[in-house]
Amino acid sequence: MSNSHVPDLSGRVVVVTGAAGRLGRIVTHELAAAGARVAGLDREAHDVGALSLEADVTDEAAVAEALARVAGSLGEPDALVHTVGMWAGQPFAETSLADWRTVLDVNLTSTFVTFRAAVRRMLDAGRAGRLVALASGQGADKGLAEQAAYSASKAGVVRLVEAVAAEYRAEDVTAAAVAPSMILFGDEPEGTRGVEAEEVARLCVTLCGSAGAVHSGSVVRAYGSMR
Repeated sequence: MSNSHVPDLSGRVVVVTGAAGRLGRIVTHELAAAGARVAGLDREAHDVGALSLEADVTDEAAVAEALARVAGSLGEPDALVHTVGMWAGQPFAETSLADWRTVLDVNLTSTFVTFRAAVRRMLDAGRAGRLVALASGQGADKGLAEQAAYSASKAGVVRLVEAVAAEYRAEDVTAAAVAPSMILFGDEPEGTRGVEAEEVARLCVTLCGSAGAVHSGSVVRAYGSMR
């Protein structure tokens, strides 16, 4: 999918989770540049977007309350970009149940909680909506050694996106995922392979526009090259 055309998101309300993170800040910037009114959610205090809210995105009550505040301040959300996630790697035999649950909660359960809260508001408002998640190569193509929990969680994100897209096609609520390889923020050693964070962000912005309907249920791979 080409991301050369930036959609006009003027007047649209877009929620970005993990807005205070490195990728979340870039996504928020790109969305604002496209004209969107951005509500940034993060579990720590921040000043990102037109509206900044604190919320633990694994807590369904906190997320529901945050989206209600978004609706009251900016209007009902037209799109949600879920950037929250974590990477973890360790030998499978040494992975504790607590480690496993933490990775699945942060990567998969948070996607479920935020997507479900957004879908409920979109359906109640009777409006089209766009949902964008972050997957990875380990989830989209092949799990890797010593990354069992991470690979499983990102594969779960892919299947969740497909299921949500299939269920709400008639209501024009779409879901898609961007699957980057290593995301490059500019401070990596020379020769590091990956994809520029700005390119990942622009793909997320593109999927918040009309391309979101075209690519609903899809995983957009963004593997990049060598810096």
